Amino acid sequence: MANQRVARALESMRSPDPALRAQGFDFLREHADTYVDEIVAAFGQERDDDLRCLLLELIAEARSPGALTILADQLDSDDEPVRFWAIRGLEMLDSAEARQALHRARVNGWLA
Repeated sequence: MANQRVARALESMRSPDPALRAQGFDFLREHADTYVDEIVAAFGQERDDDLRCLLLELIAEARSPGALTILADQLDSDDEPVRFWAIRGLEMLDSAEARQALHRARVNGWLA
């Protein structure tokens, strides 16, 4: 990962120490819009379900139009918290494209 601050924050989020996990998450939440591309990349590589959910929450918080695809791709996830943050992220984008993705997911039966 090119950005050392993001790498350290992600490493902290993997720590068994709750305070370090919170510190890493809080740093990324404060800067999610700046580091959205790095967070999206980390989400794509992460295998831990809990951490993937936190990363998707950060992606949603970034409110970046560039995150539309990753959010829409998670609408059919079997993981309910991941689906929740995908929906929330698209709602927060509040764009025509985000509304279309939510509509398609409802039509396909992925959302109620």
